This record gives sequence, structure tokens and C-alpha cells, in this order.
Amino acid sequence: MRYEPVLHVVLNEPEIPPNTGNIARTCVAIGAKLWLVEPVAFRLDDASLKRAGLDYWPELEWELVANWDRLRERLGDCRMWFFSARATRSYAEVAYQHGDAVVFGSETRGLPKKLMEAHQEQLLTIPSRPQVRSLNLSNAAAVVCYEAVRQWGGLSSGTAAVTGGTASNGISP
Repeated sequence: MRYEPVLHVVLNEPEIPPNTGNIARTCVAIGAKLWLVEPVAFRLDDASLKRAGLDYWPELEWELVANWDRLRERLGDCRMWFFSARATRSYAEVAYQHGDAVVFGSETRGLPKKLMEAHQEQLLTIPSRPQVRSLNLSNAAAVVCYEAVRQWGGLSSGTAAVTGGTASNGISP
């Protein structure tokens, strides 16, 4: 294992390689593990997937699982937060804990209805103006991941980590 994940980022049936690549980069940046729940709508050696993640793939903790049941087996009893544009509770109202899983649906379909119904108490949204249907998946994942990091007091290492308004390399943002 490259690192002990502080967070688990789950993409349920992802469809767009660059989104997955960008989320992979975010996972490396904060020390999260990326979980891909099949079916995945692209080949994992897809050039655009790797291009979006650039040279970060070798640094990424990630796992491909065949289905939701297998994911639950592998994750055990960790807390899970589910994200949907249709939810009413804001992502910022949650106190994230190390080891939590944040779950996002596919880009065109979102989360399956049965998952949203089964986890209504853990269903969250990222509020936006009514003119916007939803945020791009990679943007939404980054918003949620960095909210968790912010709540934990920022990143403790890394030259680009921002903590308390000042980058850890001594340069103000």
C-alpha cells in the first residue's frame, strides 16, 4: 500500500475518462483511495484517463470492484456519504471523519434510485444556483474531498498543501 487512505472516493459506474483521471489526481493530492464500481464505461488503460491523471497513476491507491455488494464487502462498516443534485442536505453540514467514503454516481444517470432510497440520511448535495443542473463530477468530488481536508485542519505535508490560508511552502495563496 502506497499510503493509508484518509478518505475513500467511490465512483459508481463512471462514464467519462477525464473525470476519473482528474478525481484520481485529487485522491493522490489528499491521500484518498479511489474505488471504481463496475461497469466502467471505458477501458482503464484509456489514453485520456491516464492523460487526465498525468503521471499520478503510479502514486494512486485504487481498486476496481465488480459491483456494489463487493464494494461494501471491501470497505466494511465505514461511514458512507452519497451525493446527488436531488438531495436537500448540504455537504457542508457533515462532520467528515477519517476513513469515510464519499460516493458519486455516473455522469449521466447519477446514483441509482435504490441507493438513494436506502441511504436518505446520508444523501448530500453541493448547493448551486437553479440555473445549474449539477456540477461536473470531478469538480464535485474535489469540493467534497477538500471540505473534509479543511475540516481536519488541512494537509500536514506536501509542498502545495494549503493549511490555514498559507501554503505549506511558505507562499500565500
